[in-house]
Amino acid sequence: MARLLDRYKQEIVPELMRVLEIQNLMAVPRLEKVVVSMGTCSPTQDKNRLPAIAEDLTRITGQKAQMRRARRSVSNFKIRKGYEIGCRVTLRGKRMYEFVDRLVNAAIPRLRDFRGLNPRSFDGRGNYSLGIPDQSIFAEIDLAKVTYNQGMNITFVTTAENDSDARELLMRLGMPLRRTEEQAA
Repeated sequence: MARLLDRYKQEIVPELMRVLEIQNLMAVPRLEKVVVSMGTCSPTQDKNRLPAIAEDLTRITGQKAQMRRARRSVSNFKIRKGYEIGCRVTLRGKRMYEFVDRLVNAAIPRLRDFRGLNPRSFDGRGNYSLGIPDQSIFAEIDLAKVTYNQGMNITFVTTAENDSDARELLMRLGMPLRRTEEQAA
């Protein structure tokens, strides 16, 4: 079983029940899913780029990447409706907790000039998004085989009803969020 999932069930749930003053075990905030996505530049410029980043995303997450198509045409970006322009993976269950564990403990500490994640990237409904500038921070990526440096977006979807509950959950899962001005005072 995933190490972080065990820790969540045994340590984090009782802590959250105490801190958030929740009586019902089922009302405790939890991660529902983690969505990892990578976009590309215009598909007409380089046709080999999308398969390469899809392979990298599959290697990072341990799950096959789903190709995403453009919903509408955008002439400024030379994109037509139906072009494959990116890929994504939706993680749930054990794979999700294993990915979050690797992200927090192995990948994020490898970022350059890292001073913590932005605490204002919550959406108001308890979900958190972050951007990773380069896929090479993950140990699964062989730097000798990287042909394109590509960033990615990671979204954590929680069952929390507000940002403060989601912040508590993510902090206890190990997310290195910076302190806001209100917290520092």
